[in-house]
Amino acid sequence: MATSTPTRDAYVPPPRGSRQQPASSRQTWRSRLWRFDDKASPYAYIAPFFLVFAAFGLYPLIYTGWIALHRVEMTGMDQMEWVGFDNFTKIFQDSEFWTALTNTFVIGVLSTVPQLLVALGLAHLLNYKLRASTFWRTIILTPYATSVATAALVFALVFRTDGGLLNWVLHFVGFGDTNWGNGHWTSKIAISVIVIWRWTGYNALIYLAAMQAVPGDLYEAASLDGANRWQQFLKVTIPSLRPTILFTIVISTIGSMQLFGEPLLLEGGAIGAIGGTEHQYETLSIYLYNYGWNLQHLGLSAAVAWVMLAILLAIALINWIISRFVRRSAA
Repeated sequence: MATSTPTRDAYVPPPRGSRQQPASSRQTWRSRLWRFDDKASPYAYIAPFFLVFAAFGLYPLIYTGWIALHRVEMTGMDQMEWVGFDNFTKIFQDSEFWTALTNTFVIGVLSTVPQLLVALGLAHLLNYKLRASTFWRTIILTPYATSVATAALVFALVFRTDGGLLNWVLHFVGFGDTNWGNGHWTSKIAISVIVIWRWTGYNALIYLAAMQAVPGDLYEAASLDGANRWQQFLKVTIPSLRPTILFTIVISTIGSMQLFGEPLLLEGGAIGAIGGTEHQYETLSIYLYNYGWNLQHLGLSAAVAWVMLAILLAIALINWIISRFVRRSAA
């Protein structure tokens, strides 16, 4: 009777004392460690940001909300009296608050709409092949690199009633002197001009980057259909820039709600600290500054800050609803 010999592929049981089981345990432990590292590493990478945000963003925000519910004076920070929502009630009953809110929205509209329209036109011009295009882009971005204090003080000299450059030009062409700082509308126009000068180039470069991402095939197809450059701009460029335009609208709206340096330094900082002799260009930020530093009522100042936050959240919500509507209509 023939006996079969085992082949090389046949299973051979491990001898006694073999370390195969511990090696398998080490492999399992390494696999678990690798999976943990794969899942935990992203959180470890972003943890520094959240730690810094919690220390310098979240904690001040919560503490400001806590102060808004108390009567706190600058001279007695250790003496806090609980008043609940009385600070908010006092703010809403103050006519100066509604004046500051109205001024903020009016200046925001006067500065945002022309700013974005001019930025869109400049970006459209820079999108063509120009000589020294990098030089022109740098020139356009220069006002954004200028500090708020420098720009406001320079324009304060331009808008001066006596000896100002703008009044000199107007007087040269036959118009009388204009008191830009004391007028209800002229002061708002002056502040809007400063904002437009500083932020137009920044938005223009954002639009330029979005325009360069538009596929060239769309322009070629429109050209073959007989569309001129203006029609291509309206029918191809503008629809392609809808998300970018909505983004710049949100950013510009938030910036207009936080206007502080321009109205503060419009007349050199003396009258600007209260927003004008009749509060004609007082913004919400100036209103907050007056309560916190001039009147030293920190509780009321913190309440104003939280009201501004609520307004910004409402504006962001409205823009989000509009953006969703635009996406659905485009689809």
